[in-house]
Amino acid sequence: MVKFFAIIKLLVRGLMKLVGMTPQLVEIEPGTIIHIWVPTQTINKTTPKTFHKPNKPVVVLIHGFALDGILTWLFQVLNLSKSYSVYVPDLIFFGGSVTNKADRSTGFQADCFAKALRKLGVDKCRVVGLSYGGMVGFKMARLHPVLVESLIVSSTVIELTESISDASLKSIGFSCWKDYLLPESVEGVKILLSIGSYKLPWLPDFVYEDFLKVMFTNRTERAELLEALVIKDKEASSLDYPQRICMLWGEDEKIFNLELAQTMKE
Repeated sequence: MVKFFAIIKLLVRGLMKLVGMTPQLVEIEPGTIIHIWVPTQTINKTTPKTFHKPNKPVVVLIHGFALDGILTWLFQVLNLSKSYSVYVPDLIFFGGSVTNKADRSTGFQADCFAKALRKLGVDKCRVVGLSYGGMVGFKMARLHPVLVESLIVSSTVIELTESISDASLKSIGFSCWKDYLLPESVEGVKILLSIGSYKLPWLPDFVYEDFLKVMFTNRTERAELLEALVIKDKEASSLDYPQRICMLWGEDEKIFNLELAQTMKE
């Protein structure tokens, strides 16, 4: 089998080096590590594991449930890195981020990211979140309002309540999020990507086979993340946020449709 994504990752690592980005492992506490791409110039070369404060406005890019951080945001990093200090973390149980803690909530993900950013010398940031990453971004904004200045989200909700979850699953023809987001076959991967994309280009089956093998590790833990994601309607938080929030939506959004986005806006 052609190791398609192994080749892609090598190319990505080379591109990131060219634009001044370096991967780092940040220990939040014993057993919890966040893998994050950071501006190379912020790394203190004389004192290991210490960092200079970024000298440009900070943008934090949080990925969704399919890819890791840098594969999701590659083109955005290439464009933003000239004007911004860009930080691209992997969510826990994606890429190189792990924990031995039992907490699977978006709040735990948000707290870990906030602690990692502070260890990296970041005091203020703009957060961009896609899908599941948007929910983590909303939680970061609520729990860490001094850190998060503004928020840009797409294809997401503030919190995934039971009513929103049921309606969204029905719209894409699934009975649970695990069946959709943790496919076990090439056909399942094709369905996942076709629903999540506007126009999915043709790709040979070996690409999907490698995607299935490489991108869906930590299945048990990710299934637990999905189980913890859905909350009862009465447990939903208020919609008031002190930050400026920008919502980017497509007219043909299949999972969290434009009507839902309008409801959140109002």
